[in-house]
Amino acid sequence: QVQLVESGGGLVQAGGSLRLSCAASGSIFSIDAMGWYRQAPGKQRELVARITSDGSTNNGDSVTGRFTISRDNTKNTVLLQMNSLKPEDTAVYYCNARVRTSIVTVYYDLWGQGTQVTVSS
Repeated sequence: QVQLVESGGGLVQAGGSLRLSCAASGSIFSIDAMGWYRQAPGKQRELVARITSDGSTNNGDSVTGRFTISRDNTKNTVLLQMNSLKPEDTAVYYCNARVRTSIVTVYYDLWGQGTQVTVSS
């Protein structure tokens, strides 16, 4: 079974930091892009940050300069370092990876179960 397991969410005061971690496991042949998305109550899911297999990154406008995404291809993990957190960063954060399970299959989107991040003012 191929899955993503997230960790690192929690409650933090405004201005604080958190680090989210996501590990892919199972019968994975290769992983293309990995990323983090978030969804606040009553809002659509939005991109937080994304990183390709060769390390190219792009961030959502609201987190640029505060959040940093990185990955370890040897461990199939992706990290999100979140600094200078604001109350508006409060949301459920979801890990995403485009994976394929063999050389003859196509890539598909895999999602984690989500981890809650709450920033108090």
